[in-house]
Amino acid sequence: MKRAKRLYVLLGVLVVVCIAAFAVVKHEERQEEIRNSGEIVLEIDPETVDALSWEYESESLAFHKDETWQYDEDAAFPVSEEKIQELLEPFQALEAAFIIEEVTDYSQYGLDNPVCTIHLSAGEEDYEIKLGNYSTMDSQRYLSTGDGNVYLVEDDPMEDYEITIRDMIANDETPSFGQVTGIQFEGADSYQVVYQEYSEESPYTYCSEDVYFRQEGEDLKPLDTNLVESYLSGIENLTLDNYMTYQAGTEDLSQYGLDAPELTVTVTYTPEEDEEGESQTFTLHISRSPEERAAAENDTASEEDEEEEITAYARVGDSEIVYQITGESYEKLIAAGYDDLRHKEALTADFTQVTGLDITLEGTVYNLTSEGSGEDKTFRFGEEEVDVADLQSALEGLTADSFTQEEPTQKEEIALTVYLDSEVHPSVQIQLYRYDGENCLAVIDGEPVSLIPRSAVVDLIEAVNAIVL
Repeated sequence: MKRAKRLYVLLGVLVVVCIAAFAVVKHEERQEEIRNSGEIVLEIDPETVDALSWEYESESLAFHKDETWQYDEDAAFPVSEEKIQELLEPFQALEAAFIIEEVTDYSQYGLDNPVCTIHLSAGEEDYEIKLGNYSTMDSQRYLSTGDGNVYLVEDDPMEDYEITIRDMIANDETPSFGQVTGIQFEGADSYQVVYQEYSEESPYTYCSEDVYFRQEGEDLKPLDTNLVESYLSGIENLTLDNYMTYQAGTEDLSQYGLDAPELTVTVTYTPEEDEEGESQTFTLHISRSPEERAAAENDTASEEDEEEEITAYARVGDSEIVYQITGESYEKLIAAGYDDLRHKEALTADFTQVTGLDITLEGTVYNLTSEGSGEDKTFRFGEEEVDVADLQSALEGLTADSFTQEEPTQKEEIALTVYLDSEVHPSVQIQLYRYDGENCLAVIDGEPVSLIPRSAVVDLIEAVNAIVL
C-alpha cells in the first residue's frame, strides 16, 4: 500500500515537471515570436481623417472636420489646423522597431490599461491606437492597433498627445515685418512715424543712420534707428499663447482694459518674402485691467503692490482672442513715446563727420581744427597735433537720462560748436548748464533738450583740459 502511494506521488511530481517543461518550451517559442521589424505597420493619410479624439489621464478631447477642424464641445473654439496635422503625422507612416505577435497578455505591456487611447476616423475606416508602457531599456513605447500584435515604436506619439485644449487653439501670430514704411502710435503719446531713406540733402537730420522720423505737420523729428528696430523686434517676438478668452465680447474687452487700450500700435510694412508686393498692416492693442490702471494713475498702490508682476493683456486687430502677456513684454511695448524712441545722444553725428570744434570753457574759447579725412584725419590745437580719442569718447558719452524743455537758470559749464562735413548741417551747438548735483541741462542749437549725468560732463571737461592746458 505504501509502495503504491509512493508511486502515485512520483507520478504526480512527473506530471508537474512535464507541465513546467512544456511551459518553458512554450515560453521559448513565445520569445522567438518577438522579431526585429523596421517596417511600416500603419499608414493613414492625414487628408482622409475626419475625426480625431483621445483620452489621456483626466483629459478627453475630440475634434471633427467639417470643411475646417472643429472642437466637438465648442464650435466657436478656433482649432489650430497646424496642430491637428502634427497629431496625425505620426500615423502617416508608423514604423515599428520590434513586433510582438499573437499577444495574449497585454497587461505586461501596459496595454490593458493604456496611458493614452487615440481614435481616428478616415472615411469608412475607424482606428483605435493604444499607447502602453514606455520601455526604458529600449527607450521606446509599446503600442497596439487592434490587430493582435504589440509594437515597439521609436517615435513616441505620446510626445504629441500629452497636451490640453489650450494647446489646440489657433493663436494669432505676429509677423516678420521686413521693410517697415510707417508706424502709428495711439496712446498717451499719439503720433505717426514715417520711413525715409537718408540723404545728405535732408533738412531733418545730419545722422546717416536716421531713417525713422516722427511726423509733426510738415516737419520730421529724427528717431534712433536702433531703438525703433528694437521696439519692432519686441512685437515680432511677442509670445501670444496664454489666452484669457477666445470669444471676447464687449464685457470681456472692458474687463481686460481693451475697450479703450492704453496703446494701439499699427505697423505698415512689406514682408521680407514679398518686397515687391503690396503693403500690409498689423495692429496690436495693449492694456492693463481698469483696476490696475487706476491704481497706477492714482498712485494708490503700496510698495508691495509695485513689486508684484504687472498683469497685462494684448489683442491683435479685431481678433476675438485676448491674451495675457508678461509684465516684461508690457513694459517694453508700452514705452512707445517720442522720448522713448528719440536719440539719447547730444551729438548724433558720426565723429568721422567732425571737421573742427570751438570749445568755450570758463570764458575762454579753444579752437580745434582738422586736416585730411577718414582714417588719415588729424586734429590740431594751434600748431600742435593732438590726440582727440578721449574727447571723442566723452562727446559720445553725453547721453540723456531724461528729456526736458526747461530753460537753463544756472551757470554754463561748457559749450561746444561742432563743425560737420555737411553743407546742409555745417555745425551743431551744444551748451551744458548746471542743473543739480546729479545732472546738467543740455541745450542743443538753442533748444533745451535733456538732462545729462553731471559725471559725463565732468569727463568732457577733463578731456578738453587734457588737450588745451
